[in-house]
Amino acid sequence: MNGRRDWAAHAVLLLGVALFVLPIWIVFAGATQEPGAINRGELSLIPRLDGFWVYGSVLTQGAPGVGPVWHMLMVSAGMALAIAVGKIVISVLSAYAVVFFRFPFRMTCFWTIFITLMLPVEVRIIPTYSVMSGFHLINTFTGLTMPLIASATATLLFRQVFLAIPDELVEAARMDGAGPLRFLRDILLPVSSANLAALFVILFVYGWNQYLWPLLVATDPRLDTIVIGIVKMIGNESQTEWNRVMATALLAMLPPVAVVVLMQRWFVKGLTEGDK
Repeated sequence: MNGRRDWAAHAVLLLGVALFVLPIWIVFAGATQEPGAINRGELSLIPRLDGFWVYGSVLTQGAPGVGPVWHMLMVSAGMALAIAVGKIVISVLSAYAVVFFRFPFRMTCFWTIFITLMLPVEVRIIPTYSVMSGFHLINTFTGLTMPLIASATATLLFRQVFLAIPDELVEAARMDGAGPLRFLRDILLPVSSANLAALFVILFVYGWNQYLWPLLVATDPRLDTIVIGIVKMIGNESQTEWNRVMATALLAMLPPVAVVVLMQRWFVKGLTEGDK
């Protein structure tokens, strides 16, 4: 009976893998074929060896209407790193202040941060754009990243982690003469390292996939992210070089996949041990 259950579970897992891998394989194979064949619906699932030149071509030359893909990848990587690191730094400091410091309206500040979870980005997009315009940050890398750095979700997660710190540990650090910054650096950050790693992975992918805000705030082609570049490549569907679009889409997947694979151990540990 257990054997049958194992076979059924493995069959479901294999089906899920196939559903995820098949579209990626179609993109991989389609990137090596002629645009005309793709437009005619004659897409083959077998890659053509003589078509792999397209990857080098889009990296260095780009496609009609966009610049080199390597530059867009660098912009996206810089944006994702800035958002991930900025969110973590601000969230750690704000959660640390709310949990370990006693000041007037402390919980009011926390609940004000928490309430922003109920406001999606689309609701705040117009006032945020107005603020960035007032500071003359349109078409700048700062304007591209700064509005996306604050995170109520990360603040809430770190608050829950810090609340689990035993009072005895806090008192021991205080008796040893550890100041607030030393306590944060030497005790809290090592204790929450797994949560930091897991949150970094999530926030990096979040920053990498941003579309709406870069579309509004960065009209300069030099600030095009890879997501914006793919949309510009499509343009008029009848004249789209779909092999270049598919190659670019596959290249756009590699950095976030690499981050997830390299940090998989810490990512899983942060998700499974977050409440301990």
